[in-house]
Amino acid sequence: MYDNIVIVGAIRTPFGRYGGSLREFDYFDLGAIPMREVLRRVNVERHAVGEVFWGVGDTSPTKDVYTPVAARQSLLKAGLPPETPSVSIDKACVSAMSAVKLGCMAMKLGEIEVAIGGGATSFSQEPLIVRGVRFQGFRLGDVKMEDPLYAIGYKDFNPVSVDTDNVAYEYGISREEQDEWALRSHQNYGAAWNAGKFKEEILPLEITLKGQRPFTLEVDEQYRPDTSLEALGKLKTIYGTRAITAGNAPGLNDGATAILFMTRAKVDELGLEPLAEIIAMSSIAINPHRMPEGPAYAAMKALEWGRLRLDDIAVMEINEAFAAVPPVSTLLLADKDKRKAKALREKTNLNGSAIAIGHPNTASGARLIMNLMYELRRRGGGYALGAICGGLAQADACVIKV
Repeated sequence: MYDNIVIVGAIRTPFGRYGGSLREFDYFDLGAIPMREVLRRVNVERHAVGEVFWGVGDTSPTKDVYTPVAARQSLLKAGLPPETPSVSIDKACVSAMSAVKLGCMAMKLGEIEVAIGGGATSFSQEPLIVRGVRFQGFRLGDVKMEDPLYAIGYKDFNPVSVDTDNVAYEYGISREEQDEWALRSHQNYGAAWNAGKFKEEILPLEITLKGQRPFTLEVDEQYRPDTSLEALGKLKTIYGTRAITAGNAPGLNDGATAILFMTRAKVDELGLEPLAEIIAMSSIAINPHRMPEGPAYAAMKALEWGRLRLDDIAVMEINEAFAAVPPVSTLLLADKDKRKAKALREKTNLNGSAIAIGHPNTASGARLIMNLMYELRRRGGGYALGAICGGLAQADACVIKV
């Protein structure tokens, strides 16, 4: 348990579509935006930050592909003192939640009192790769270019969509059920957006793209208000799967998130208002082909450490790495009791998740925490549980209390 560690600020950029409004943002500048803003909003001096923990899954979009120390470059652009240490971590989609966990661990050790945790991703700036030509002395012939975003996953393993499809089939989660969950994500996001729920967490950005007039981006671009079951049902499956389509999977998105958290003693010293208490966090790993089960196992561990039961949880989010993931994980959490799983789903992803919001993968873990925190505050308090799976079936979970 992480006794007496509290969140005092949380902010993110809107999440952009692949090739969308954030496509021209420098990677380090993108990460600096929420770092700078979360400190400004809470009115915390930049020198108070003991360390920055930052999710960075892919360094190839950066100017300095080789060891770019992305957390370091972004915090300097955000105006934090050069004496501020940082950690850039790669756990794929789990990264930003693990970043917060690492900050909590440092606080429990007594090393720091204040931390920023989060992450940034820019799929739009992903370059094409040419391999094997450095020592080949090419004189004639074609050079093959590789697109890292095609069949996204890991070269020595299945594409993540294939593994997800296999697990979903095993659990009896049909294509129709996955499409229904995807539609639900868009509908829930639209209702939450219209109710003004995202205003607390999204920082509107003034954007000027080449050849266009300046405009303000204040909504997540992945959201499709015109989504329908009929339209989703017409989409072709990908990579030979039975049920995975572009419609029931998240997009390749751009965005950044930042959470400011500190010890309760430091909050009292600075006279700040705590927004939520971090009760427990967990990290797990399972068989690399079983990714959709990961959030359930991480959630079980976090609940155990927090000495809580699922019945104690008011709201949940299980990240929609694919639409199949929340149905699989809720069924596992319910011991495969469909009635209990249905009840769990009724309090899960109430504001939508990655399918509608977008999934800049190394930023998403912190987004889950902040969205759940603001939802609890609107409800007047309680416990919330967020869980997210990542590369080769790692997963994290977080329990917070308001």
